[in-house]
Amino acid sequence: MKKELKIPQFKNEDEEREFWWKVDLSEYFEPKDFVPVSFPNLKPTSRSISIRIPEYLLYRVKEEANKINIPYQSLIKQYIQKGVASK
Repeated sequence: MKKELKIPQFKNEDEEREFWWKVDLSEYFEPKDFVPVSFPNLKPTSRSISIRIPEYLLYRVKEEANKINIPYQSLIKQYIQKGVASK
């Protein structure tokens, strides 16, 4: 650490935002000061996609999902995840 960063008490968010906008953290920290972190409880970002599959296959997936009482889209995601993991 180069020098200690003194963080003032802020009256509001605008004041805090302005402080962080102006401060240069490279004056206070070196790369070795940082440690890796993980956020295990964050949900992965999802994105909608369109995919064309034969109707009979969609019906079979829906039937299978109904048997095990989960949404068919969740079952499709599980199938894709298993397929990708096996490669």
